[in-house]
Amino acid sequence: MSVYQSSPSPWPDRMLAILRIVAGLVFISAGTMKLFGFPHSPVQMPPFTLLSEIGIAGILETFGGLLIVLGLLTRPVAFVLAGEMAVAYFQFHLPQSFYPTVSNGVPAVLYCFLFLYLAVAGGGAWSLDSAISRRAR
Repeated sequence: MSVYQSSPSPWPDRMLAILRIVAGLVFISAGTMKLFGFPHSPVQMPPFTLLSEIGIAGILETFGGLLIVLGLLTRPVAFVLAGEMAVAYFQFHLPQSFYPTVSNGVPAVLYCFLFLYLAVAGGGAWSLDSAISRRAR
């Protein structure tokens, strides 16, 4: 197989699933850090209230990340999470600097575009969405 040819059939779908699962697991840890203080944050977190901006972000990241890992409702959940990351970048990182590397906004930008990709591509192999789709057929 040439490096210029696309990969044979099951591999792109499987790698999409691996990307989805790993991204979801890492995203869950960002949410649990906000909701439960685990893992411990490298910077001091503001006081936590459930309906604050931090609280809503923690809920979206924890439970949205779980749905991404499971591949359940991948497209709509990924779209919402992409929006959350866009808001995070424009509200918190962009005012510090236009450049994500300077404003520590690289994770927000990458997550935003990763979730936009999942919103278009879906969950891939090993997702509950594909299992439900196969069962419906």
